[in-house]
Amino acid sequence: MNFKFLTREESRVCVQIKIENLRQRGPWAINRSLIVLLFVFAATMFKPSLLAAKTPDVGGTAPDFTLSTPEGRAIRLSELTANGKVVLVVLRGYPGYQCPYCQRQAHDFQVNAGRFAENNTQVLLVYPGPPAELGERAKEFQAKQGELPANFHLVIDPDYKFTNQYGLRWDAPHETSYPSTFVIDSHGVILYRKVSHAHGDRTTADDVLAEVVKEK
Repeated sequence: MNFKFLTREESRVCVQIKIENLRQRGPWAINRSLIVLLFVFAATMFKPSLLAAKTPDVGGTAPDFTLSTPEGRAIRLSELTANGKVVLVVLRGYPGYQCPYCQRQAHDFQVNAGRFAENNTQVLLVYPGPPAELGERAKEFQAKQGELPANFHLVIDPDYKFTNQYGLRWDAPHETSYPSTFVIDSHGVILYRKVSHAHGDRTTADDVLAEVVKEK
């Protein structure tokens, strides 16, 4: 179901018109309908972002999703977890520039690709941002890291579908998503979660590998 959220001015005008119509019908109609109008007006003050999905937590099942690589290859989370653990790393992507904290974090994880492979773990990096040229921006991001290891995947989220699905949308100027990391087991259950509300507060490869080994 699609909802149209009115602006405050549109809501105010609608309420005024409705009240004027009710006045012509008498006091009883005003008293009966005014309560309903007040509820409708209050509802329009809430932004859709406040109704975002709740971020999945430890012990819960990671919602399945499919995103594409910058080259257009579709990757589905459940197909990765069917083969072992998955570390899901949500980057800030492209908020108007290449985030240096994201580059540092991605480099740290890729340097430790062999340790992830030893523990039968794949790493899925999500790169969100405005749809215009996001694939090219993601390629630029990856070029700074070098070729992806075989157990690493970089996908883009150009319409924030995944970001909203996981309740991670950072809805502010020059922002995209909250930097986050999840460790998901072969049954799709979340073993570890960290959601950061600051640019530099990131998990390290050592942090995540400690969780991966602990849950063997």
